[in-house]
Amino acid sequence: MSIKDGANYAPETQMQAVVQPGEFRFAAAFLDHGHIYGQTNGLLGAGGTLTHVYDPDEARLQAFVERYPQAQAIDSFEALLEDDALHLIASAAVPNRRGSIGEAVMQAGKDYFTDKSPFTTLEQLSSARAVCASTGRRYFVYYAERVHNEAAWRAGEIIAAGDIGRVLQVITLAPHRLAKATRPDWFFDKAAYGGILTDIGSHQVEQFLTYAGCTDATINFARVENFSHPDQPGLEDFGECSLTGDNGASFYSRVDWYTPDGMPVWGDGRTFVLGTRGTLEVRKYIDLNRQAPASLVLQADSGKVEAIDCLDAVGYPFFGQLILDALNGTQLAMTQDHIFKAAEISMQAQAAAERAT
Repeated sequence: MSIKDGANYAPETQMQAVVQPGEFRFAAAFLDHGHIYGQTNGLLGAGGTLTHVYDPDEARLQAFVERYPQAQAIDSFEALLEDDALHLIASAAVPNRRGSIGEAVMQAGKDYFTDKSPFTTLEQLSSARAVCASTGRRYFVYYAERVHNEAAWRAGEIIAAGDIGRVLQVITLAPHRLAKATRPDWFFDKAAYGGILTDIGSHQVEQFLTYAGCTDATINFARVENFSHPDQPGLEDFGECSLTGDNGASFYSRVDWYTPDGMPVWGDGRTFVLGTRGTLEVRKYIDLNRQAPASLVLQADSGKVEAIDCLDAVGYPFFGQLILDALNGTQLAMTQDHIFKAAEISMQAQAAAERAT
């Protein structure tokens, strides 16, 4: 696993399988973003059985099959849709295509698991909501900065246990490495990726809703900029926003493409949580100048101050929960309303930022 390249970051920690081999069959399709490897690793680790893969690009298809030789390459997406043995199709398409692909999957009677951001426009979200409701299928989203990060997941468990009291504020700082020379053309096309708050901002909004226990939020302030890349006018390299949750909790987030070259990981992502009885700091990927990779929670509450090392200690329960949700019609991993609301608010913040420019 590369820890310097966020586009191909794909943790492989062993997890407890929740199903027997063949009990939950899935395929992968549209491999435009490297996050498909993280999605696949997570489902495999929870016991899922990977059967097929489709992509129109032969090089991407062969690279995937080399890594997962159990996946049979198939020559059309329609063949996957017609495969009645499949429970779910995982995808990491170009962002502005994710919504329509998901609708086709759900209309074919399967659940869908897409990379974030799940949409680039509110119209796509509205359409997918309608298809989700009419088919009864699930539209899962890979909000990896929480669900595929051990410290971020452990922080949620601590909050849910009430150790730091009621959450009053969440702050997320989310620098990413640009790796400009390696990015595909669509990465610089705003119509394709939706803007920085729509894209990597959706991770941050999802964390806020989870940690603060909100079901909605209003936007106080939002801003996007292209500070340093005039040769790529479609790129936004900096974004920030402020929200107030429907329970009064406060949120601030900064997202950017400014991870310095000397950083041994793709981004020094951190989350700060203020509660009425304690605080958390989550160091997701590095303990700067001390350990890389790292996955660390710093907790201070009424009884203790503690550094909790989560690396290879927590696992990734989300993927097992997702599989059980798909099989049993439950909502353990995250509710469908929560999934869509995180996307909706991030796109609303993007729109607010664009109106302000």
